[in-house]
Amino acid sequence: MNHILVYGDSLSWGLIPTTRERLSFEGRWPGVLEIGLNSAEHHVRVVEDCLNGRRTVWDDPFKPGRNGAQGLAQRIESLTPLSLVVVMLGINDFQTMHQNDAWMSSQGLAVIINTIRQAPIEPGMQIPPILIVVPPLPTTPKGAIAPKFIGCEHKSQGLVEAYKEVTAVHNCHFFDAGSVVSASEFDGVHLDADQHLILGWELVGVVSSLLKYYQRIER
Repeated sequence: MNHILVYGDSLSWGLIPTTRERLSFEGRWPGVLEIGLNSAEHHVRVVEDCLNGRRTVWDDPFKPGRNGAQGLAQRIESLTPLSLVVVMLGINDFQTMHQNDAWMSSQGLAVIINTIRQAPIEPGMQIPPILIVVPPLPTTPKGAIAPKFIGCEHKSQGLVEAYKEVTAVHNCHFFDAGSVVSASEFDGVHLDADQHLILGWELVGVVSSLLKYYQRIER
C-alpha cells in the first residue's frame, strides 16, 4: 500500500466557508484524492495532517502549534515509509499579524522541504518525494475571518512564482491549485465544496503519474 501524507491548513482540512464546520472525508480534496487513486487501482491511503491556521514557519500569537516546521520531522518519522508528501501551505503566512510577502513565505516553504528531507527515518528507508501545491490566491477577505486576513490579497501577490522557484531549486514537484480552482466568494480565503472536488480530481492525475514514475524507478 502507498501511504501519502497531506500536510496543510484549513484549505485542506475542509473548513466550510463562513462556518466552523468541516466537509466530510469524501467531500474534501484529500479524500477525493484517496478515492480517485484507489479507483485507479493504486491501493493508497491518504493520511491527513491539516491544521487550521498552520503557517510555514511562523507562530500564531493567539493559538499554539501553528508553526508548520515544528514537529514535522517527527511526523515524517512516525509515518515512514511514505510514497509521497503533499504540502499545501502559505495562505496563513499572510494573516494580519504578519508582514510577510510572497518571497518570505517561499523561504518558509524551503524550511518545510528541508525538514521533511532531514527527518530521522529508519536506515534504508527512502526519503519521500515532495509535491508542493500552491493554494489559490486569496481575494478580499469577507465575514468573520476578515479581521484575521487584512491585506492578504496584496501581500500574497507573486506567491505562485516564488513557490515555483523554490520547488525548482529544491527539486520538488509543483502544482498550482489556482490554475483549476479559486478562493471562495463567501470569505475570500477557503475553498467551496465544488472546488474541493475539482482540486481532488485534478490531483488524482498528477499523483497517479508520480506514483507510476517512482514505482518504475524502484524496480
